[in-house]
Amino acid sequence: MKLRTQVLLLQIVVIAISLAVGFGVLIAGSGDRLRDEYAQRALAIARSVASDQQVRDEVARYASAGGTVSPTGAVLADGPLENQARAVAARTGALFVVIANDRGIRLAHPEIDELGKPLSTDPTRALGGDEDVNTDRGTLGESVRAKVPIFARTGAVIGLVSVGISTEKIGGDVRDDLFTTSAIALVALAIGIIGSIALARRWRRLTLGLEPDQLTELVREQQAVLHSIGDGVVAVDAGGVVRVINDRARDLLALTGDVGQRIETVGLTPRVLEVARDPVEIPRAAAVGDRIVLVSSRRVRQDGRDLGIVVSVVDRTDVEGLTREVASIKAISDALRAQRHESANRIHVVAGLIRQGDAAAALDYLDEVTGSGRYAIEVPGLDNVAEPHLHAFLDAKAAAARESGVVLTLGPQTWVDGELVSPVDVITIVGNLVDNAIDAARTGGREPRVVEVELVMEDANLLVTVADSGDGISVPDPGDVFTEGVTTHADSAVPGGRGMGLALSRQSARGHGGDVVIGDPGSAADAVTGESIGDENPLGGAIMVARIPDVLREGGVR
Repeated sequence: MKLRTQVLLLQIVVIAISLAVGFGVLIAGSGDRLRDEYAQRALAIARSVASDQQVRDEVARYASAGGTVSPTGAVLADGPLENQARAVAARTGALFVVIANDRGIRLAHPEIDELGKPLSTDPTRALGGDEDVNTDRGTLGESVRAKVPIFARTGAVIGLVSVGISTEKIGGDVRDDLFTTSAIALVALAIGIIGSIALARRWRRLTLGLEPDQLTELVREQQAVLHSIGDGVVAVDAGGVVRVINDRARDLLALTGDVGQRIETVGLTPRVLEVARDPVEIPRAAAVGDRIVLVSSRRVRQDGRDLGIVVSVVDRTDVEGLTREVASIKAISDALRAQRHESANRIHVVAGLIRQGDAAAALDYLDEVTGSGRYAIEVPGLDNVAEPHLHAFLDAKAAAARESGVVLTLGPQTWVDGELVSPVDVITIVGNLVDNAIDAARTGGREPRVVEVELVMEDANLLVTVADSGDGISVPDPGDVFTEGVTTHADSAVPGGRGMGLALSRQSARGHGGDVVIGDPGSAADAVTGESIGDENPLGGAIMVARIPDVLREGGVR
């Protein structure tokens, strides 16, 4: 039997038993309650009649101290007591209203033949001055009756009033109550059954017809799948509450919250939170701690109902590292290609001079070439950079810059006499700043196109300043360039989009306790003279400043 059927039957049984017990107790006590109610009703009628002054005066006439001690039925049949007793019985629905004197002789009775005869039940208590309520059988059958004494003006008991209500009437009322109560119970049972059936059908719709064991197995399978896949998954319902977080998502996004909390409180970075709020099918790159992730989201709908948003997270850290390595290799390759091109040109010059027989000119040219440095492309001041990674990097970047028509120079304060402790992080920071500067100078409108790099060693700290001759930072708020995804490039073909370089640089610098800031956002050139209007950077473009603590140690190799 299916569980929902079991629950339905159990609900019906519980409802039936509850109704049976409740209404059974009610019905069981209804007879006694009605008997008490009718007894009180009879007592109230008897009190009313006994207190009536006319009744008291008439009964006093037939009391032991009265003039007529033994009245006859013929006299009493048309008397005021009989008429009043009949009128009260008719108005109240009582079985009888009997009036007797202090000797128990009936002065009023529903049956004329009984007038003037003694009462059929014991009147002792009532004639003793006390009210008497009981169930007894008399000449009119069994009834619930009340006897109330009638007092003279002097306070003496001169008679009684006996009012009775038939027990058959009580039985009829009990049967009516039983029928009504049973009908109510059956209606309540029917309503309960209908409600239980409706609940079972709703349960079936909510569970898609699956039984609890099937739901349990399904949840286990989903948990196993969600926590075993390599991608992170975060599910948010239509109300913004997180419903699913797998282990990979918790690791990649460094989440601090848990399932059941609102998406704003689980510890997402602003860029990831933006993706989690609004569907973004094209993956966006985001920096989370020391990781780079690609985040996308989709809105889920079923049967026309909005179920929320599912966020997918892919780790791009390794890919980003490989991208940086490939970029470094490409920079070196470009430098070697440029060097080979320039070396070939110089060899052609030497060969031409020798063929012309001008050996002296060839020797002078060779002396000039060799005197200017290796391959005649040595950057002035590069000898001040003893750190091998930075030395090679700047040498390669200078050659690549020349290929783009940009001159890379070193600032006059440049001095690095040490060895990098974290060369990958430092080269990443410096490389992003230099690449952005070369690109700004290349696409800018100022001549000459220049990038100036200044590296200063301060104990174990490295200070980096990069200035360019470009057009400056073009976004309305210059500080936004450190926000993931903010870029001045129109090309967004890179997976995850552009706008990650400066964000990564700042993130990496802050990871070492430093920072990357804007020294000068740059300014436009004068429309007439072409000279820069800015005061901070004589080249006219932007200045970026980085401070990276504790990344150098003594022992640089020249």
